Amino acid sequence: MVAIKAADADRFTANPDPARPVVLIYGPDSGLVRERAAAIIRKSVDSMDDPFSLVRMDGDALSGEPGRLVEEANTIPMFGGRRAVWVRSGARNIAPAVEMLLKATAPDCRVVIEAGELRRNAPLRTLCERAANAAAIPCYEDNAQAIARLIDDEMREADLTIAGDAKAVLVPLLGGDRSASRNEIRKLALYARGKGRVELDDVMAVVTDASSLALDAVIDAAFAGRTADLDAQYAKATTAGTSPGTIMFSVLRQVAALHKARLTVEAGMSTSQVVESFIPPLHFSRKALVEAALRNWTAARLERAMTQLADAAFDVRRQAGLADTLAHRALLSLAVNARRRE
Repeated sequence: MVAIKAADADRFTANPDPARPVVLIYGPDSGLVRERAAAIIRKSVDSMDDPFSLVRMDGDALSGEPGRLVEEANTIPMFGGRRAVWVRSGARNIAPAVEMLLKATAPDCRVVIEAGELRRNAPLRTLCERAANAAAIPCYEDNAQAIARLIDDEMREADLTIAGDAKAVLVPLLGGDRSASRNEIRKLALYARGKGRVELDDVMAVVTDASSLALDAVIDAAFAGRTADLDAQYAKATTAGTSPGTIMFSVLRQVAALHKARLTVEAGMSTSQVVESFIPPLHFSRKALVEAALRNWTAARLERAMTQLADAAFDVRRQAGLADTLAHRALLSLAVNARRRE
């Protein structure tokens, strides 16, 4: 029985076992599924652009002709060299085709099958986990540690480092899809090219989007310590369809902006001057609440809040069923803390 553990998936992907020519890659993280499938294919053919070396097959079409997979896997390359078959499973059942392949003579060909999330007892998954000549690789959403490693890898590849506070804010903004996360990190690296070090301002400028006025009302109420207003504005935002994840995104952006502004206040500039210097300029309806927030919070307390909010944002993304409760609780805690001056 060869069900590759999630912790061993990258190791197998980097060095696929030739004794297991059939590889099923499945899971809810479609970006990671595609990334691992492509990595194994690259190691299995001389050129991914050669149609005689790499055959791409649609699972839905294959379901009506299960014998085609065996035929393709055992076809001798016209011009020699290594060969692979890349199958992308669709809505139809391809287990019969895969079962025929696993029972046939082991092909001198790598067969990689992409699939979405599969139940433990799904026929396709069961076949590949139990066959001696196959392997099944799960692709689950990255946890915080995996996202941190991905950031480090991409920063190293771009010859950059990343500040600790920037990384702490970036981690909960990523995940769910490995490909999307990698693209966001690479976009950030491109933005910071030539600087040597990615700072918090870079993350805020590139990875997150500006909040709408509706979200600003929720966030400003929280940082100003207005719990009653917070409850009302939060209810309006969620009723309008704004997701808890989007709200937490905007909270992280605002705490970073307030921290920077509060440092300027503590350096000697007046609160009103700092509020007028925000880029982009604050909407007139927000200025009083932002001033209240800058009076309520010190830079040190905002730094601690930044870490707590980053953890809360990650929990919101990870626990979808509790996302609304977790986000609301994080904002209420923020509002209560805003009233304390210690």
